[in-house]
Parts: sequence; structure tokens; C-alpha cells
Amino acid sequence: MREMISMIVVLTLLASVSGGLLAAVKSGTELRIEEQVLKFQKAPAIESLFSDVTNDPLKERFTLETGDRTLQIFPGKMKDGSLAVAFETSGKGGYGGDIGLMVGINVDSDQLVGARVTTHAETPGLGSRAKDDLTFVSQFNSKPLDSNLALKADNGSIDAISGATVTSRAVTRAAIQAQELYSQLKPEILKQIQ
Repeated sequence: MREMISMIVVLTLLASVSGGLLAAVKSGTELRIEEQVLKFQKAPAIESLFSDVTNDPLKERFTLETGDRTLQIFPGKMKDGSLAVAFETSGKGGYGGDIGLMVGINVDSDQLVGARVTTHAETPGLGSRAKDDLTFVSQFNSKPLDSNLALKADNGSIDAISGATVTSRAVTRAAIQAQELYSQLKPEILKQIQ
């Protein structure tokens, strides 16, 4: 009986120490991980969307709260004088899981600047084309925000990627989510960027 109690005590101590170490590593690397995600996932998408801005959207970013979610908003001052913002949403139900989508919106005209896939776990050569082949996401360019951004198979205006309908549907869900979030947050966004 004594051996069992000592084993339980030793296992409890080991589990506590291990849990504490894992928590310390997580909190110690959290900022570094966030910087890497910004540098290697979000920044390339923003640079692709805002190729003609006069400011640095990464440095001028701010956050807004909506429900249980915190959004990073990247403001862009276009060379033509208009203002735009970019933020990331995610589409549920991709073949390999959620799909991250960076969406750029012209605040003055309430029109999509464009969209770029940031993260995915889709099948290479099929669903991964949503990120690699810009012909799919270029369909979002210059669409008014009141457009139906669903797939044509769902009575929308977007053609699916051949052989990757599930992925295409997840991307359009992310774009529709961006429409909804922008509609909710537009007054707050305008306060921040003007």
C-alpha cells in the first residue's frame, strides 16, 4: 500500500512539474509565434492585396473585439487617396480543416480589394490551389460587399476550383464571414482609421 501511495505522489509531482514547464514554454514563446505568423502568413497576403499603399499596414495595425473574437485590422492608405482595411477570417468545413482568408476591403467604396488564402491543410495539388493559384481568389477582386459571395452551385457568383468544391466552399464561407464582420465593425473601423 505504501508503494502505491509513493507512486501516486511521485506521478503527481512529475505531472505538476511537466505541466508547469509546458505552460512556461507556451507563455514564453507566444509573442515569438505571433511575430512569425504575422511575418510569414499574414504579411505576404497583405502585401499582395495592398501593393499600392503609402503607409505600412503591419505597423499601423489595431485590434477590435467582436463577440468572442479579437480581429487584427490592417489599415491601408491607397495611392489614389482611398482607405482600405484587411483582416483575416476563417472558413469552416474545408477538406483538411479551417481555411484562413485575408480579405481587403475599400472603406470608401465598400468594395472588396481582394482576398488571399493564408492558412490551410488541404490536399496538395487539389485544395491547396486555393492558395497557390490566384485565379480562384481573384474572383473576389472588386466585388461590391453586397454581392453574393457563395459558389455558383449555391446560387452565388464564385466559380469553384475544379475537383476542390469542399475547399472552395470553405473559402467562400470565410469571405461571407468577412462581409458580416465588416458590416458590424465598420463604425469602429472608421473611428480608428480617420
